[in-house]
Amino acid sequence: MSNRTLLHHIQNPPQLSAPILACSKVTFCVLPIAQIAIGAVYLGECPRQPYIPIYLVVVGCFGLLLSVLSCLPCTREPDDGTFSPLSRFCTTWNSLASLFLFCWFITGNVWIYSIYAPNYNKTSVLDQYCNKTLYLFAFWTTTLVYILLALFVSVGCCVLVCSFFLGRADPDDDI
Repeated sequence: MSNRTLLHHIQNPPQLSAPILACSKVTFCVLPIAQIAIGAVYLGECPRQPYIPIYLVVVGCFGLLLSVLSCLPCTREPDDGTFSPLSRFCTTWNSLASLFLFCWFITGNVWIYSIYAPNYNKTSVLDQYCNKTLYLFAFWTTTLVYILLALFVSVGCCVLVCSFFLGRADPDDDI
């Protein structure tokens, strides 16, 4: 594949079919629903850091809201390049919600990682207790974000390196 073909695919990505898009939307909604459920069920179960269940509920609600709103037609870029007021509102809302979600994620990191390895035994010291299911779910969903981020960055770097080396072997570039 030449660089021109690769650039063409980047600028004009192939369209996915509706069933694939629907399945991916449902899949991406599973984690936010689980975050809302776990946070709500264990709301008062972490006296050591009582904001962890609240963090899960809020991050789950905003994640679910962004997933649902991405299905609306106003979030798609128009073909003619003009933006309607509704389209501008959706773009602004998505940007603000994403910014809030990023800041909330950083805050959740502080709450979760600052009490790493809390006491899971409820009968010992009550103010040092945190429910094991709640804490480990919050810990691993937050850590999963970092794992996926590292995966995307490393795959992106590999693609850039490969395209650089493959592009140098293209005979059309010697002109």
